Amino acid sequence: MKILIQQMITGISIGSVYALIASGYALVYSLLDFSNWAHGEVCMLGAYCCFMATLIPKMPFALSCVIGIGGAAAVSFLNERFAYRRIRSNGSPNMFLMIAAMGLSTTYQNLANVVWGSKFKQLPRIFSVMTLNLGGIFIGTTDLLCLSVALIVLVILLLIINKTRFGLHVRAVACGGRTARILGVRIDRVIALVFVLAGALAGMAGIMYGMKYNVYPTMGNVGLKAFIASVIGGLGSVPGAIVGAILLGFIETVVSGYISSGLRDLISFSMLILILLVRPAGLFGVDVQEKA
Repeated sequence: MKILIQQMITGISIGSVYALIASGYALVYSLLDFSNWAHGEVCMLGAYCCFMATLIPKMPFALSCVIGIGGAAAVSFLNERFAYRRIRSNGSPNMFLMIAAMGLSTTYQNLANVVWGSKFKQLPRIFSVMTLNLGGIFIGTTDLLCLSVALIVLVILLLIINKTRFGLHVRAVACGGRTARILGVRIDRVIALVFVLAGALAGMAGIMYGMKYNVYPTMGNVGLKAFIASVIGGLGSVPGAIVGAILLGFIETVVSGYISSGLRDLISFSMLILILLVRPAGLFGVDVQEKA
């Protein structure tokens, strides 16, 4: 039982990192009805920005993290401003947005490979590599840190979406952009701010992932796991994305611990296929009126 609890905590910790990225997927999808495939690379670039900041002498790691999060938010904003907005203003189909996102994803991945090389980079560890013994349950300090920070950020995100004027505008645009525009909502501004918010969440996730593992050009592929989590919970639903991510992280950890780590990705994609076959709208059954 103690081992199972230990695996659960580790899985929830990994799932919380997925949740930060999946929330960004859900926010963008709720407004534009397309999957932002470049979102994982925004996560990767945020981690690299943080790594580069740590190379500055006497730079506090907390400030490096802020720079990494800000860098990811800036990249996400520029994606929307100079790529996606131009496509939207031309009245092009949403498929063009997805194609542009795929192009950005490949570009950023290759750019990172050219600039930083393929070797893994390591972020400083706030704590030494150690575990805490809580009544016979051993938990990594990095796992606890990631879990704590992610849960706080996700709670704040839900409060922003449900309790603030900005969140009201986001939900209004998600339900009907044309109606929201008539009511005075500045659509382009809301979309830009959502991309900034999604980028900041991705940057934070990239830093956590880099602390837990390493930073490397293809680490943006973790965005695919976040996308699976978003589909499981229900595309366009932030709460659904969070639940789906936690569930996916838990299942992956249990499969790795009790069956085989080689089957982890197989189980993840099998879950995706099963959800699409049985409940295409996701576990939360989100419809258009309830997005975001």
